[in-house]
Amino acid sequence: MTANIATLAQLLDAAGTTWRVYDIGRRVQKIDKATFAQIESTQKPYPYPQAQHALMAIQFWDPKASAEPYVWFLKMPLDEQSKLVAASRDHFANMVLEAIGTQLTGNDEQQGQLDNNPYVFTPNANKRAAFNAQIKVELRQSASQYYEHTQLYLSGKLGWDQWHSIAVQGLADFAARFDHGDNERAFINAWHHLPQAVRQPLAAQLENTPVPTHSAEMLLQSLNQSLANSDKALLIDCLRAISFAPATGLVEQAVDAVLTSQFASDADLCQVIAGRLWAVLEKPERLAQFMENSAAIDDEQPVFASIFADLVAIDTLRPHVLAMLRSEERSEQLSRAIGSLFS
Repeated sequence: MTANIATLAQLLDAAGTTWRVYDIGRRVQKIDKATFAQIESTQKPYPYPQAQHALMAIQFWDPKASAEPYVWFLKMPLDEQSKLVAASRDHFANMVLEAIGTQLTGNDEQQGQLDNNPYVFTPNANKRAAFNAQIKVELRQSASQYYEHTQLYLSGKLGWDQWHSIAVQGLADFAARFDHGDNERAFINAWHHLPQAVRQPLAAQLENTPVPTHSAEMLLQSLNQSLANSDKALLIDCLRAISFAPATGLVEQAVDAVLTSQFASDADLCQVIAGRLWAVLEKPERLAQFMENSAAIDDEQPVFASIFADLVAIDTLRPHVLAMLRSEERSEQLSRAIGSLFS
């Protein structure tokens, strides 16, 4: 990098762009510029690590032009403390400077030269749809062509069996506009009628939405019903849909219900909790119960090892996870599972 450009933020500022940063790994959510500055300076770990990487979307545009924003989807390596590897960040920025210079907008052909960059990746379809939907809301642009049809379907006016024409992008637009019009009421009325082919991708989109209290209450009731009926598919969808709800007490009740249920040591459920509801594990007692359950998973795959690696990388959980290595109160089963990490 040049003497005057030492970070991606400085590169974007030097180009005269307006820009935003989003995590696009665990869920699609904005990272404020102050936090991003601390991440870039390695003063702060990346808050949402995934497999020792930061998966980010950086959106930028020329405020003087009316063209569509540009987006970099970046997969940047993190060190053992989940801090950004500055050398990789510098490498990417240098590649940008060599390919484009500081004129970052206005030349699609030059942007295309970055497609083979080792730090550029393509998010999965769910994340791309969610990101696109959120961006359109923030820029006050119209939703996709699939949105109105999705609204109509979820209102129940088409018939619940008429789901084949529902697009993931339409579900993403609905989730991103959850607080618009009658969308929340339609969702609450529709949830119990939805076939799994619609409910599952809708739940995947709601992971990125802070669903309001009324919806979270309905989802908790649905979750308890799924436990009573041993309906694992519905249980997973309820957990995913409620995972970002601001009503943290309801989210904790949902997780606690699973942790004491017949699904307590189910590999899929444990992975959903670790991947989407990690924040509720900041309570040491709940974390201990969760790790005990994870150690009891009967699976040929090393699920416990992957869950341990996932949680210990999260800055807010790391001290509690590491404390378990020294705990004398853990079960023999958990001790064996921890021991297998170092064998």
